[in-house]
Amino acid sequence: MATTLFRTAPTARAALRASSVKPATAALASTTFTRGKATLPDLTYDYGELEPHISGKIMELHHKGHHQTYVTGLNGALETIADANAKGDYAGAAAAAPLLNFHGGGHKNHTLFWENLAPASKGGGGEPEGALRSAIDEDFGSFATLQTQLNTALAGIQGSGWAWLVKDKAAGTLQVITKPNQDPVSGNHVPLLGIDAWEHAYYLQYQNRKAEYFKAIWNVVNWKTVAQRLEKA
Repeated sequence: MATTLFRTAPTARAALRASSVKPATAALASTTFTRGKATLPDLTYDYGELEPHISGKIMELHHKGHHQTYVTGLNGALETIADANAKGDYAGAAAAAPLLNFHGGGHKNHTLFWENLAPASKGGGGEPEGALRSAIDEDFGSFATLQTQLNTALAGIQGSGWAWLVKDKAAGTLQVITKPNQDPVSGNHVPLLGIDAWEHAYYLQYQNRKAEYFKAIWNVVNWKTVAQRLEKA
């Protein structure tokens, strides 16, 4: 997959200099731009290839609709910040930080999410192997325990958010964490696997049976991508 997040552009650096920018926003500085603009990434599979676990209609709306909204919002926030800084209006730049955090986080989270998925014909589903499996067994006891912990974390999210399998660089261990809304994973945590718990990720297919979605998505997890992220963490 072409990961078209965003390189640290001048507008993003300016936003990060604003005193009220939250630490979570600073995590976006390490992602990549395409010619100064965030763009919607292509998928390496067709929308319908994840069926029956995730419907093609959900995938299309989620990718072309919701993710594109975050891309548009991110570019708008960066323009607002750039204009404010050009005028010396640093308070105005700082005021746009929540938009940068929300839309930038939404863009980053979803780009990682698409890469986390694959149909069975392209390696999706099954169980992790190699060093990733060893780390899971060491830190959680078993793969089944990881699944239970992550699904429990997802079910416990109030409103909208994400559950993540992360590598804690300080502790050297794998952990399950949650993030509200579109807050990106930041600090000592390196995102390995993220599952979207926003209603737009499942409601057309599963309605209020979100636990079924949390169970089904394991059938299309791209463990090769998760293992590559762990290797780089």
